[in-house]
Amino acid sequence: MRIGTVTLDHPLIMAPLAGITDLPFRLIARQAGCGLVCSEMISANGLVHQSYKTLRMLGSDPAEKPLSVQIFGADPAVMAEAARIVEESGADILDINFGCSVRKVVKTGSGAALMRTPNKAEAILKAVRKAVLIPVTIKVRSGWDRSGDQAVEIANIAEACGTDLVAVHPRTATQGFRGQADWTLIKRVKQAISLPVVGNGDILNAQDALRMFAQCGCDGVMVGRAAIGNPWIFDQIRKARTGEMPLQIDLAMRREGMVRYLNAAIAFHGEAVACRMMRSRLGWFVKGLSHNVRFREAIKTIESRSEALSLIDKYFGVEMDKAVQNGQLAGKCPTG
Repeated sequence: MRIGTVTLDHPLIMAPLAGITDLPFRLIARQAGCGLVCSEMISANGLVHQSYKTLRMLGSDPAEKPLSVQIFGADPAVMAEAARIVEESGADILDINFGCSVRKVVKTGSGAALMRTPNKAEAILKAVRKAVLIPVTIKVRSGWDRSGDQAVEIANIAEACGTDLVAVHPRTATQGFRGQADWTLIKRVKQAISLPVVGNGDILNAQDALRMFAQCGCDGVMVGRAAIGNPWIFDQIRKARTGEMPLQIDLAMRREGMVRYLNAAIAFHGEAVACRMMRSRLGWFVKGLSHNVRFREAIKTIESRSEALSLIDKYFGVEMDKAVQNGQLAGKCPTG
């Protein structure tokens, strides 16, 4: 799959998730077979005003390449300058958020608000396209009503402005993650433009991804919440597409994934900050396993790497002993 000048090994993309897809998580997703990772949503104003916290979100590593960085904003000039900063940081792709419906974002005219102001959307796309040489993509929702007309309109504007790809999450701005995603809109957008189109929404396992490819005719699939705690879903989808034996997620793989995530988080955020983050995040990887509630309670107060590793080893040591006793060599991931 090609996005402008960037070629992906697999048309499987990790969706940008606020508070989740930082560098450590992106490294885990990439190692688990994701074809393209994307940063958290980053404020264009924060980048232009040189906010330390915002600029730090551009932190990257060669191992995660290619990298897409998503920005949001409402001022064409500010968005163009932010895009230049992103390009200079070494990002391979710039993505513009047209889908966030969080109140504090929408009230500034950013995110999903741009789907109600096509003229402003066009001005932003033209300014950004002129500012950078790297591929430019957008991520949209259905719009502010169920018709999907706004998504089709913005997709056509994006193509006319020289955008390289459109990702579609076919829920309305007011739906959040509630209800069912209307995959027919992904197909409709694909038929309306000649750009690559990526589908997103309600991908819980590999079979869902296969159905989306078949039903929507999309060029790629973007996975969001289902990859939290199961980054191996990308490898599962890839193998399902090629007819290979499905990947079985055993207990040893889960433990290894947790340790790699912990180490990557400490390397990027520092031990104190990373361990506070891991108090909730390590629990993602034991969803569906026995005694997972007990483990999640135990990690709520971790303060050091050694403490975290001790709890991980203790939990998986017990679980693996039980698996051996029961004649089970693998603990399947619930979304596998």
